[in-house]
Amino acid sequence: MHRRGHGIGAIKKKDLAQARYKDKGTEIAEDQVSQMAKQMEKFKENLEDFAAKHKDEIKKDPEFRVQFQEMCASIGVDPLASSKGFWAEMLGVGDFYYEIGVQIIEVCIATSHRNGGLIGIEELRDRLVKSRSKKSQDISIDDLLRAIKKLKVLGNGFTVIPVGRTFLVQSVPGELSMDHTMLLQQAQDSGFVTKSDLLTRLKWEEERAMRALEFMVKEGLAWLDDQATPERQYWFPSFFPCTVVAS
Repeated sequence: MHRRGHGIGAIKKKDLAQARYKDKGTEIAEDQVSQMAKQMEKFKENLEDFAAKHKDEIKKDPEFRVQFQEMCASIGVDPLASSKGFWAEMLGVGDFYYEIGVQIIEVCIATSHRNGGLIGIEELRDRLVKSRSKKSQDISIDDLLRAIKKLKVLGNGFTVIPVGRTFLVQSVPGELSMDHTMLLQQAQDSGFVTKSDLLTRLKWEEERAMRALEFMVKEGLAWLDDQATPERQYWFPSFFPCTVVAS
C-alpha cells in the first residue's frame, strides 16, 4: 500500500509540474503574440509614414507602386481593400484603381466584337495608355492585374488567364477549360494554330483537337482561315499586334 501511495503521489506531482509548464508555455506564447502584434502595428505606422512621404512617387511611378504594394502585402495590409480611410485619402489609390477598372471595361466592350472578349494584357495596356490624358499617371501591367482583381465584385465576367509569358483577359462569362488554355499557349507565338499542331505537339486525338478548336470559333475567340495551305488555320485576334488592330 505504501509503495502504491508513493506512486500516486509521484503521478500527482508530475501532473502538477506538467500543468505549470503548460501555463508557463501559454504565458510565453501569449507574450510572443503580444510582442509580434506591437511590432506589426509599429511596422504599419512606419508604412503609413513612408506612404505619406512618398505619395507622389507611389502615384506616378508604376515600379515604385509595385514595390509599395509588395511592402503592404508582407504585413497583410491591402491598400485597395477599401475606398475610404487613410490609404484612399492619402494616396488616392481607391480612385486610381476604380478609374482604371472602368477604362478596362470600356476597352473590353469596344473590342469584344473583334476578339470575342479575350484580349492580351499588353494590348489592353496600350489601348488604355492611348485613351488616357497625357497628364494621367502611367500604368503598368501590375496595375491592370490589381484593377481586374477588384472587378471580381461584378461577377465572373473578368478573368485573367496566364498564357506562357503573358496574360489574356477574358471579359465575358464562361470558363475556359485546360484544353482551351493549352490551345492558346500553342497559338501564342504565331497568333494561329492548326489541327496538326495540336495532334503533333500535344499528342491529342483528332476528336479532342476539333472539339477545342470548334469551341473557340463558336465563342468568337478564334477566326477560321479556310484559304490557308496546306490546312485551315485558327487565328486568335487576342494575339494580334496592336498596330494591326489599332482603331
